Amino acid sequence: MENIILFFFLIFSVVIHEYSHGLAAYYNGDDTAYLMGRLTLNPIAHLDPIGSILLPFLLAVTVGVPFGYAKPVPINPLRFRDFEKGMITVGIAGCAANFVAGTVFSLISGLTKGFTSEIFQLAGFINFVLCFFNLIPIPPLDGSRVVAVLLPSRVGTFFDRIERYGIFIVYAIVFAGGFRFLVPFCSSLVNHISSFVHLKF
Repeated sequence: MENIILFFFLIFSVVIHEYSHGLAAYYNGDDTAYLMGRLTLNPIAHLDPIGSILLPFLLAVTVGVPFGYAKPVPINPLRFRDFEKGMITVGIAGCAANFVAGTVFSLISGLTKGFTSEIFQLAGFINFVLCFFNLIPIPPLDGSRVVAVLLPSRVGTFFDRIERYGIFIVYAIVFAGGFRFLVPFCSSLVNHISSFVHLKF
């Protein structure tokens, strides 16, 4: 039962991540996601067999962090009213959504007890991992989109060159344990938030 609940929270977390990208693009003038039926919270429109099911299972078994990804929401930056603002807001929108969700779930864990508290604590942890992992500036992760806009154009050119290999670089680092620092960091963040609420109430 616990695994089923956690899987539900994982699916919810990756869906709101992608939905937020599409929503940010829409408000910046690009309705590509809307026209393709991706501006929805319906999980069926976003789930990817590998990233949403297989990868979370493998990571849970190997590195103990059950996170994954959904199908990327299609965007057309050329339709943004302001290219730089659009790229930045769309880039951080998914991470921002996961940060908010992680904070809310952590607060709920501090207001509940027992099994319910543990489940919401893990839900908060999953969202914080998704948030900070995606901020890492390695394409195709969201952090690379923001860095490419903020830093000199040669950085964007470099990312363009390695993007086709980026996902393999990310996988290699993940399975090598290169992102293990996220586990104690995100766990500590959840504990601090839930403890703060617990002490207040």
